[in-house]
Amino acid sequence: MEDKAYKLLAEQLGISGKRAKELIDRGLVYIGDRKLKIARANVEAETKFRVEMPAKIATIYEDDNLIAVNKPAFLDAYEVEASIDDASLIHRLDRETSGVLLLAKSEEFLKKAIESFRNRRVKKFYTAWVEGVVYEEMVIDLPIHTIKGPKSISKVNKKIGKEAITIVQPNEVQGKKSKVDIEIKTGRTHQVRLHLSHVGHPVVGDEQYGSPTKSKRVLLHASRVEIFGINIVAPEPADIIKYK
Repeated sequence: MEDKAYKLLAEQLGISGKRAKELIDRGLVYIGDRKLKIARANVEAETKFRVEMPAKIATIYEDDNLIAVNKPAFLDAYEVEASIDDASLIHRLDRETSGVLLLAKSEEFLKKAIESFRNRRVKKFYTAWVEGVVYEEMVIDLPIHTIKGPKSISKVNKKIGKEAITIVQPNEVQGKKSKVDIEIKTGRTHQVRLHLSHVGHPVVGDEQYGSPTKSKRVLLHASRVEIFGINIVAPEPADIIKYK
């Protein structure tokens, strides 16, 4: 006998159907090692679910103006903002991306920091696992056009796209996967993921710009940010330290 996945999950956990749908939509529910992606999918009534909640938010830097946290994967930037009193997001990270996330303690500093991002005075570094073997530096200079919506999507478009530059350095190779260190000179939506996909090395776990995968998430980590002379480093989570 089958039933909707969210209904069975709600029964097993003793929660509302709405909450069960939310957990599935956030990518936190698994059947065995397979992520459950569709809340209304029909599954066997005996199915056992596993819920993996995001790690706790760790503060990695704080002064009178700025708070920096190591955002766990599967947590919205806005959820982080809501959890910290009197602090506003300076920038954002995708839900599945972990790493350095900055918040301002005052409106004055927020404006100053956003202006610094706009003027490209902030240095931004990432670490990722990608498909294929990367054995030399790549400088990807391809303009990006973003179509905004409930689920924004970006495309390389040389006619109407905005300048986007990504520098990729090889770090480690494991089988047919590579760990790379990345610096972005611009900050376009999904820039790292789109650029790497465009040159044939999509980020592992990126089904939007890559292909179906068994990875639990997009293996992308915002490893370091330099702003106003402050160097902020986010320790790598286990799935970035070593690919499994």
